[in-house]
Amino acid sequence: MVDDFGPRIEPYRRELLAHCYRILGSVHDAEDLVQETYLRAWRARESYDPARSALRTWLYRIATNACLTALETRRRRPLPSGTVPQREALDPLVHGGEATWLQPVPDALLHLGDPAGAAVDRGSLRLAFVAALQHLSARQRAALILREVLAFSAAETADILGTSVASVNSSLQRARARLDSAGVLEDQVAEPSVAEQRACVERYMKAFVNADVEGLKRLLADDVLMEMPPVLNWFTGRDNYGRFMDWVFAKAGTRWRLVPVAANGQPGFAAYNLAGGGAFELHTLQVFTVTAAGISRNTVFQDAEVFAAFGLAPAIGA
Repeated sequence: MVDDFGPRIEPYRRELLAHCYRILGSVHDAEDLVQETYLRAWRARESYDPARSALRTWLYRIATNACLTALETRRRRPLPSGTVPQREALDPLVHGGEATWLQPVPDALLHLGDPAGAAVDRGSLRLAFVAALQHLSARQRAALILREVLAFSAAETADILGTSVASVNSSLQRARARLDSAGVLEDQVAEPSVAEQRACVERYMKAFVNADVEGLKRLLADDVLMEMPPVLNWFTGRDNYGRFMDWVFAKAGTRWRLVPVAANGQPGFAAYNLAGGGAFELHTLQVFTVTAAGISRNTVFQDAEVFAAFGLAPAIGA
């Protein structure tokens, strides 16, 4: 019935937000598109035909096509490691200007920490996966997410995208080939548990506040990658990582306060650096990928929009 339409569609809001985020790579844009989806659904509520498609499928059709339309006028959101050459650890930092980088999404926004968040797959929100999606065409991106992440059938996906099953299968095949070549579709059987990942990052935090660079290096995988949007510099390897951290502590000092955060189903923290006035000022937000071999990626954000999305205070007292 039309009278109960609002309560019937409301339970899908969280998973639709995750869906739009995967496609767009922006928390702010995803929230806007979900609002637009619900507005479109409300306006079209009397035309919804349950005999033609399930309510969830109908909502995903509206949301996906809103995202595809948005992508026609918006640039993709990569990370520096996917767009610019690798630099040496101690090269001067180069700002990326007005580039629109991929943003992390707070776990709290998707309620990933509670049982009600089970509908949102944590693995499909990992920064490396979402970053790789940004290099696919818009329709390849949508086809892969609908089929591989959300488990819609080929026929349902074709209906959502307004195309044929053959076209869906072709887009999926091309998308999978590109992601396979990037190494982001590998099995995660050996991935540590959420508790083990957080424990590893807590050990990293302890070494960080002690400015213990050797302690940090012991927690890293051999092929660890660090990148810092909007700065273009990125680099790989434990030694390069250590040299950069030596530079950080020499330049910014060794007085820090760290606040744990959770983003994209991954552990992280906000780092506050002691300023001249005695307060600790917000410096970076760092999100970690933890594997059985150690920390394999640290994505470090220095972006006011990202800080606002996580509700981070600009400064905290000593």
